[in-house]
Amino acid sequence: MNKNFEIEVVDLVKKYKELVAVDHLNLSVYENEIFGLLGPNGSGKSTLINCILALLRYDQGKVYIFGEEMTATSFKIKQKIGYVPQDIAVYEELTVQENIDYFCGLYIFDKHQRKQHVDEAIDFTGLDKFRKFVPSKLSGGLLRRLNLACGIAHKPKLIFLDEPTVAVDPQSRNRILEGIEDLRKQGSTIVYTTHYMEEVEMLCDRLVILDQGQVLVTGSSEEIISNSSLAQSIDVVIFDLTDSVLNILEQEPEISHLTYQDAKLSFKTNSNRYTLLDLLNLLEEHNLKPVSVSSEKPTLNDVFLEITGKELKDNV
Repeated sequence: MNKNFEIEVVDLVKKYKELVAVDHLNLSVYENEIFGLLGPNGSGKSTLINCILALLRYDQGKVYIFGEEMTATSFKIKQKIGYVPQDIAVYEELTVQENIDYFCGLYIFDKHQRKQHVDEAIDFTGLDKFRKFVPSKLSGGLLRRLNLACGIAHKPKLIFLDEPTVAVDPQSRNRILEGIEDLRKQGSTIVYTTHYMEEVEMLCDRLVILDQGQVLVTGSSEEIISNSSLAQSIDVVIFDLTDSVLNILEQEPEISHLTYQDAKLSFKTNSNRYTLLDLLNLLEEHNLKPVSVSSEKPTLNDVFLEITGKELKDNV
């Protein structure tokens, strides 16, 4: 157990008869970070979250939250956790305000304090105009905001957000994403699952890619992309490129798919070992000035496909 971690999962195993859903998995989440949990459908994400929250019994391993072992009876720990599921989990017969008050009341018993928390959650998610609406009268985006408000109204220290922006309008999506950043600024640690790679790259400090119940890779988006075997594409428009410079480039082991035609130089390279700066320095040494330079690095989605061989969007 490392007390510097908000969550620490140690050698976790969860089986469903012959199926190993979580396979000797180790994972750690630091305090006050946004941690992305990615994986294709069936990779073990939901099972892992349910095990961390002690909603599922597992076969082996330990889970620590806030430096203490998490069990089904860890009520003091659970009071500091918020969970916003992918499926909308609100009561149809209650209004927006009544729903948020109900879920907040599971943790906050003082009526005055609870009212303040509910008002803040409504303001936080932009639902003030919809306080008296029942869920059936809300759009999909507003329902997502209500789902979020119900999960965070009690001001949890640790929040699990499972696909919070699925099938929402752009306005609600932006509101939710801005809200997630604000939650972190207020001191929360967030575990975030999504199939939108741009959200991961924009929000998450670190992430893990799971498949078949195992951690395939972990780190920041930049680290994972940089450490992949995928190549960066570089295109340069340059006139009068000499044979000697072309020969130098052809001999560079980190360069592949080199072509020079109609004044356009193109090649692929591992950006860790041969960079655009290396090329520009080479051209300068030979008194060659490019007309234009462009590069395209692999994306997180490219790396995900390389690692898992599966589209994350299959997980919608």
